[in-house]
Amino acid sequence: MEGRAGRAALLDEIVAAKPHTDHTRYHSAEELREHGLKHLRDAVTLVDSKATTQERDDYRRFVLTLADKVAAAHKEAGQNVSPAEAEAIQQITAALDTADS
Repeated sequence: MEGRAGRAALLDEIVAAKPHTDHTRYHSAEELREHGLKHLRDAVTLVDSKATTQERDDYRRFVLTLADKVAAAHKEAGQNVSPAEAEAIQQITAALDTADS
């Protein structure tokens, strides 16, 4: 039961934290994408340093579930997830797995 309470506490902290608004102006979609992926890699590094393996895995699963739901929120060309969205999810997955390398 203790492990479950710990996971709930970590999730509560993540949800309660006020997000930092980044007002940076990006010169291209590529620059925006790279910046976002860097934030994900930094977050995984932080979670790895502070959390249990189970909490890290839960965080990764949370981020990927969120990415899947956002991608599937609107059909494009009759597809639930467009090729561009699928590629973005692959890049997010790679960023989340960076700490394992």
